[in-house]
Amino acid sequence: MSIYEFEVKKINGETVSLEEYKGKVMIIVNTASKCGFSPQYDDLQSLYIQYKEDGLVILGFPCNQFLNQEPGDDLEIDSYCKLNHGVTFPMFAKVNVNGKDAHPLFSYITENAPGVMGSKSIKWNFTKFLIDREGNIVSRYAPRTKPLEIEDDLKELL
Repeated sequence: MSIYEFEVKKINGETVSLEEYKGKVMIIVNTASKCGFSPQYDDLQSLYIQYKEDGLVILGFPCNQFLNQEPGDDLEIDSYCKLNHGVTFPMFAKVNVNGKDAHPLFSYITENAPGVMGSKSIKWNFTKFLIDREGNIVSRYAPRTKPLEIEDDLKELL
């Protein structure tokens, strides 16, 4: 199984294959607009602007599984991200990242990149996964890890 085999729904409703991002370095992150970590959108956008020409893409997946911190619909989430954080990186339709209704992409990446002490479940919003150009999961970063703190790891892959 490869990360490129998964299909995801963009925030505008269009279904795309992750194959579209083959050959790029990806940061996959579960997001939430009402989370205390939502200022990370700004850092993610900064990384995207700085490195997109070098092959970086950031994939944001809103999730409402953590204290209902992403209550809006896809249109509201898209507007919030653009108006409040200037987000231009790809955002996707709201998903579950844990449990029996977890999106298959998140089941795959959490299975293949467990967190602290081998935990597979995502503990909070803004858990970040760094994927290399071949689709391999290189690292998993906790929500408290700010996007700019992973810049050195990112530059090694670019």
